[in-house]
Amino acid sequence: MAFVYTTLAIIGTIFFSPLILPVVFLWAVCYDFFNSDLPPGIDQPLKLRFYHSVFMSTLVVGKILEKLGICGDLSLLRFFLEGIPPWRDSKLLIQDLKVDDVPLRIYQPKQPPTVKRRGLLYFHGGAGTFGSIGAFERVCRHIARECNSVVVSVGYRLAPEHPYPGQYFDCLNATLHFMRNLKEYHVDPTLIIIGGDSCGANFATVICQLLLNKRDLPKVRAQVLIYPGLQGIDFQLPAYQQNASVPILFRKLVLYFCFRYLNKKPLYLDDIIQNCHVPESMKLKYKKWVSADNIPDEFKIRGYKPQKNSSYKPEVYEVIKEVLAMTFSPLLAEDGIICQLPESYIVTCEFDVLRDDGLLYKKRLEENGVQVTWYHSESGFHGLLSFFGYGIFSFLSAKKIMDNTVNYINSL
Repeated sequence: MAFVYTTLAIIGTIFFSPLILPVVFLWAVCYDFFNSDLPPGIDQPLKLRFYHSVFMSTLVVGKILEKLGICGDLSLLRFFLEGIPPWRDSKLLIQDLKVDDVPLRIYQPKQPPTVKRRGLLYFHGGAGTFGSIGAFERVCRHIARECNSVVVSVGYRLAPEHPYPGQYFDCLNATLHFMRNLKEYHVDPTLIIIGGDSCGANFATVICQLLLNKRDLPKVRAQVLIYPGLQGIDFQLPAYQQNASVPILFRKLVLYFCFRYLNKKPLYLDDIIQNCHVPESMKLKYKKWVSADNIPDEFKIRGYKPQKNSSYKPEVYEVIKEVLAMTFSPLLAEDGIICQLPESYIVTCEFDVLRDDGLLYKKRLEENGVQVTWYHSESGFHGLLSFFGYGIFSFLSAKKIMDNTVNYINSL
C-alpha cells in the first residue's frame, strides 16, 4: 500500500509540476518571508528559509493532490523527506529484518569486535506521521562508525494509518527483541542505550519508563534525547512564544501534526495554544513540573511575556485529551518513576518550540538524582538532524550536535 501511495504521489507530482509547482513555490517563498521569524544568531538563515519554502510547498501540493484524490499530503511529505540514499559503507555491515511487521535496520562495524560493543536503539523523528529509517540513514551510520557500536534503527509504523498509540508498542517490541538477542550482535548487556530525536526522543523516554517494570531484562545504561517533545499541557512556555514562527516547526504546525498523529480534524487550535484544553485540577497538579517558573531566566530574555491563566473549555479538552496522557507527555510521570531512570543525555536548540520540554525534563531528572549531560545548540532549530551528512546542504549546528552526541556515547 505504501508503494502504491508513493507511486501515485510521484505520478501526480510529475503531471501537475509544470502547472502548479512554480506557483506554489513562489507562494511558499512569500509566505515564508512574511510569516517566518528568523532571529539573529540562527544557523544559516537563507538556507533555512529555502528549505522551509520547499517544506511548505510540499504540504500545499500534497493538500491539492489529496483534494484531487491522487494521494494524501502525508504520503507526498514522506516521499520528499525520504532523503537521498547514501553510497555503500565499506566499514559497516547493514542488515534489514522485521519484528512483528516492524522494519529494523541494524548497523554493525565490519571489523570483528575485540570486546563486546555498545548497543543503541534509535527512534527517528517525524511527529509520528512521517520520517523513516532511510531518512535517518546517515545519522545511524555515523553513530555506528564513530562509536564502534551496534545501532538498531526502528521503522515504527506511522500514523494515522497505524493508529496511536501503536508507535509505542512497535518501539517497545523492537527494543525487547534486541535486548533478548544481544549475544547475536556481540553487545554488552550493561551498555544498552535508547535514543531518538523529536517524537523519537519522546518514544525513547516512554520506553525507558516502561522498561523499569521488566526485571528480567538488562538495565538501560543511558537515554539519548535530541530536542525531545515531552508534554502537551503548556503551549505558552517561553520557547513556544519565542519560536512560534521559527522554521521549520511553527507552533501551529506542532498542533496540526498532533491532530494528524491522533487521526482527528484540527480544531480549536487557538484555544489549545491558550491551554484551554487543560482542566484546572491538572494545571494545579502539574504546575510544579511544567511551568515557565522552572525555566532559567536566560531563556526568557528574548521576547517572553507571562500569560494570564486561560479558562478551561471542556469541548476543547475532548478533542485533544490524548496529549495529556502519560505516553504522550512522559514529562508528567511521577517522581517514583523518574528517580529510577538511567543516566541521560539531552540536546536542546535555542530556536526550537520544543526547547523548554528538554529543559524541564533535565530539571526533573536532576532533582530526582539522575545524572544528566546537557548540550545546548545556541544557533540550532528543530529538525536539524534531517539535514545531517549532506555536505554543503547540511548545517554546521547539526554536525556539532552529532559530534557532541558521539563524544557522549563514547564516554559511556
